[in-house]
Amino acid sequence: MKTMDTTELLALLDANEDLNIIDVREDDEVAQGMIPGAQHIALGTIPERLAELDTAKPYIIVCKVGGRSANACMYLEAQGFDVTNLEGGMMAYDGELEFK
Repeated sequence: MKTMDTTELLALLDANEDLNIIDVREDDEVAQGMIPGAQHIALGTIPERLAELDTAKPYIIVCKVGGRSANACMYLEAQGFDVTNLEGGMMAYDGELEFK
């Protein structure tokens, strides 16, 4: 499984890279702030929402600390997706937040 740390992610965000970030946390966690531009798909809903994702795009998967996103990455990789797990998750992320 590919991984990146928050320093790498912040560098990509600062460079205005076109990123596809999926936040797999629950609704109450997402309400506390998300990485700007991230798409919220709670971990338990990924199988039913696969049609919303494109196997041609790379995705960065994030959760609170990295465990649930690692599970999501394993599942999505098995479905043919190019995914990268954000190590340390939102607990390690100290960049800008977006509230939805």
